[in-house]
Amino acid sequence: MSSPALSALPTYSSTSKSRLQSLYSDIHRQKYSNPSSFHTYVDWWHGTLKDVTSRGWQGSDGSDGTSNKLILGARRVLVDKLRYEGVGKPLGLGTTIAEMRRNNDIIPLSQFLTSQQSVYDPGWLPYRLASFVVGKPLWWAMEQLDIVRSEDSYTEAEMWKKIEGDYVMLGLVAQAADTLEIMRDGAGLNPADNLYTFEDFRREFGAKILPGVVLSEIDTKVLIKFLERERRVVVQNGDVIKFVTASHDREITAVDRGILQLKTAVRNLREQVDSIQNKIDQTTSNISSALRQQRKSIALAELRFKKHLDDLLSKRLGSLHNLESTLISVETAAGDVEIMKTYESSTATLKAILSHPSLQRNKIEETMDALAASTADAREIDNAIRMGEDMSAADAGIDDTELEAELNVLVEEAEKESAVAAEQVVVEKLQGIEVRVPEGTPVQVEAAPRRMAEAA
Repeated sequence: MSSPALSALPTYSSTSKSRLQSLYSDIHRQKYSNPSSFHTYVDWWHGTLKDVTSRGWQGSDGSDGTSNKLILGARRVLVDKLRYEGVGKPLGLGTTIAEMRRNNDIIPLSQFLTSQQSVYDPGWLPYRLASFVVGKPLWWAMEQLDIVRSEDSYTEAEMWKKIEGDYVMLGLVAQAADTLEIMRDGAGLNPADNLYTFEDFRREFGAKILPGVVLSEIDTKVLIKFLERERRVVVQNGDVIKFVTASHDREITAVDRGILQLKTAVRNLREQVDSIQNKIDQTTSNISSALRQQRKSIALAELRFKKHLDDLLSKRLGSLHNLESTLISVETAAGDVEIMKTYESSTATLKAILSHPSLQRNKIEETMDALAASTADAREIDNAIRMGEDMSAADAGIDDTELEAELNVLVEEAEKESAVAAEQVVVEKLQGIEVRVPEGTPVQVEAAPRRMAEAA
């Protein structure tokens, strides 16, 4: 690991150099004097260590020669690996890791793999509970008597001796489990799709969980344990791993083992067939090369070998066909068993419902008769209400014929008022028209006022 590699991490690329110098300083005395700053430092280092671990930058710590991607190797050498140019080494890394362990962000590897309790169970760390509920006053009293030392009084070197070891990065494991569950969403329609050996599981998922890396053997064990204990989506018995599809399916049966053996045999045969075919292709190429070089004896020997390979390939293909057919038959039978279990469960459920007292014939007839009687009563009540309304109208002396005649009179009056209003409008328009008399007819002009007076 080098400074350029570290600078590519999100926590470094977004942090100034002066801030990095502060984060690389010895911070353990700030836990009580400046708790806000202390927890900010711890959070920053938590994110950094997650990135460093998930990228496999710790080195070849795995038992199989690969680096762990879910497990933090908390050792003093890590301080040197995190040296940053212009800043130096992290002086408070031991204190930070101790705080992460106290916060349950990291969990000792051996404890994680052997515990039967979930890491999310409040009783996961009995010491933590005791320290807050019972042991804290006692521990404080022992500190006052110098019988024990407070963890806060440890120097950084002493802290490293206390915390050195391998720790499961809980956040990374949960992230890997989320990715795996998304990958398997909709999978597992056939029984064989839910069954894996440990190596098959690692081969199938090890390179797909975290981007750009492959899980080590111990990483895979940690992930399977998390899926089994915390997520309850797998069960494991020895080398058999089974994804469960229902709560009642949490047992690895002899049928499961038989299906897994068939699945493994089919996979092995397919690999043999591919290997034989590759050898045939290589032999064919050797024959062509020998013939071009006029080396007929070598070509003849290669041809004999190719014939043997062709025969072997034919046999292996036949065996593969038989095994695949057997696997399909077994999966079909296993599926039929599950279907029959569903039928049985459905039948029992239906019988339980039909046996309810409300669905007995006598109860049904009684209920329907009561419903018919209630309907008849409701109809009688409705008729009585209508008759009451008619009688109330009759008592009030209201006659529909008289109402209609009165309405017609009102309509005629409205029409007359409309006609009078229209006539008035016409008269007003006529009065507004000026009468023009041609020039040279004075007699007619003078006679006009006279006639109007006479008319008046």
